[in-house]
This record gives sequence, C-alpha cells and structure tokens, in this order.
Amino acid sequence: MRSDFKKTYNFLKNKKIFITGGTGSFGSNLAQKLLKNTNVGKIIIFSRDEQKQYQLKKILNSEKVRFFLGDVRDKQRLREAINNVDYVIHAAALKHVDIAEYNPSEAIKTNIIGTQNIIEVALEKNIKKVLALSTDKAVSPINLYGSTKLSAEKLLVSANNFKGRKNIAFSVVRYGNVLNSNGSVYKYFQELKKNNEKFFPITDFDMTRFFISIEQSLNFVLNSLRLSEGGEVFIPKMKSIKIVDLAKFVDASAKLKKIGIRPGEKIHEKLFSADESNKIYDLKNFFVLYSDTILSFKRKNKNLPKLLKNKKKTIFINGYESNNALIKWTRKKFNTFYGIKDN
Repeated sequence: MRSDFKKTYNFLKNKKIFITGGTGSFGSNLAQKLLKNTNVGKIIIFSRDEQKQYQLKKILNSEKVRFFLGDVRDKQRLREAINNVDYVIHAAALKHVDIAEYNPSEAIKTNIIGTQNIIEVALEKNIKKVLALSTDKAVSPINLYGSTKLSAEKLLVSANNFKGRKNIAFSVVRYGNVLNSNGSVYKYFQELKKNNEKFFPITDFDMTRFFISIEQSLNFVLNSLRLSEGGEVFIPKMKSIKIVDLAKFVDASAKLKKIGIRPGEKIHEKLFSADESNKIYDLKNFFVLYSDTILSFKRKNKNLPKLLKNKKKTIFINGYESNNALIKWTRKKFNTFYGIKDN
C-alpha cells in the first residue's frame, strides 16, 4: 500500500461517513473498500433504491453500516439521516446525458437542488467535510447534465464563502468516465459481445473519453477527502481512449457501425478548460483548481491552502482535452492503466 493511502486510511479511523447515492456503482464499492481496508467507525448509505439497499445490506453484512431510504431532493429526510457524521461524500446524481436532455427539470431537482440541500444540512449538522463527485462534462458544458454538474460545483465551492466560523470544508472531485460502472460504454460493449450482436454501434469514430477504473476513483476520492481544506476541485491526471479502441479491446473481431452523435454529446471532453487553465496547480499526481474568489478570500485571511505551499500555477493554454491524452491502442497498455482484462 502506498504511503499516501496509508495516511488516508489512518485519517478515516473511527470516522463516521455518510454516502449519498450509496447503492450506485461508486457508493457500493466505496462502502466495501472502507469496511475492508479501514477501521471506519460507521457508514451511512443514503439512496432511494429499496431493492439495491436490500442487496447491498446482504453483501456488506456489517453492524457498522446503516441504511436510509431517501432522496437528496428531500431536505427534511437528509436532516433525519445525517446525525453524528464526520464526512459526507456526495455521489447521488442523475447522470445519463440523453435522459437529462429530455427530463431537464428532474436533473435540476437532483443535481442542483439536491446539492444545495446537502450544503444546507451539512452546515446545520456541523459536518467536518463535504466532498462531491463531479464530471468532465461540467467543463464548458453543451448539455443539461454537464450544466447541472457545473452548477453543483459552483454551489459547493461557493459554500466555503458563507460558512462563517463553522469548521467545515466543501470540495469537489472532477474526473471522467468510470470503467465498468452502471451505464458504462465498456459494460455495454461486453453485453453486446455476450449476446453475439452483429455490430457495435459507435457514435463517432474520432470520439475520445477519459476513463478511470473504479479502484482508481475510490483511491483518488478518499485521498482528496483527506487533503481537502475547502474550495478545491481535485482533478486526477487521467489518460483517455478512443471509443473504437475500447470496442476493439472488448472484441477485436467486432464490426463497428457509425450511428451519429446523440443529443448533448461532444467528440472530445476536457478535464479543465482553457479559461480555467490559469487557476490550475500541478501537484505531481493530480491537479487542483481554485476559483479566484476562494484564493482571494484565503489570502485576505492569511490562510493559503497547505497544498499550494511553494507550488506554481501550470498553464495549459487549451485546457486538458481527451484528444491529447490518448493511450496508444495495445492490450498491455489498457491493462496497465485500468486493470481491465480479456473476458
């Protein structure tokens, strides 16, 4: 185990952690990792899916875990569920781009209003840290999903400006697609192969995406939680894949059929934009983004983040785009970066 993860696991000892979206791919894997690798005090799973809670309860089988049915849209239910908690990891969201395009009000209620509810209840309950999951689709968004996640990011970062004297930190983790999570194109291709479909549909042969494994995302989120002081957007240094190469990895003999871009899709994604590039700090294994408002506030109070000690900004004139971080297509490299294997 690397030394930074040892620090993280020691940091979590006896802590009580509240996970929204706790029965999703990320939340359920996080709960398993916390129970297996840390001496966490308590885990509270908060989600609206009764059946998934029933299944996860059997898998975890631990007295350290409590389950609450509820929705982040419901502030009163959050008040009832969040008690005697140290840290909140906010993973609940409506995440499908095309579904959000056709159900905009629902995406707004969950991704924006739900996030504001988390912020307000966390302030009421004197939580120590809130860390929310975001997405590369929040960068220069062209779809409703990305716009809601950008709004959620802004709400969380700005919450540090009006917390008063409360000892609480609001921060964000922003990364790309999680391999093999629910809704992942990788899992979709696997299903097509299993069903012996005649072709794999590809929206555009030039399309690229940032990918991260579930294990990588868990480690990054937990490490970011430990390092967070308030106002950060943590961004891992990710590699990207052409979607056609991912299809080849799943089935080298599969025929590919171009079907056209869906509503709200981009050819390439960015982890941060050109406009954000002058606020980016390079911390070796990851980037951290601070808003001008947060840094100005911290300078005024002579409380610059520890992370920025002796660190300089790194200027990426065009931002950090998936088309410029591609893994050259080989099975060995895919396995090296993501730990995925042939079926």
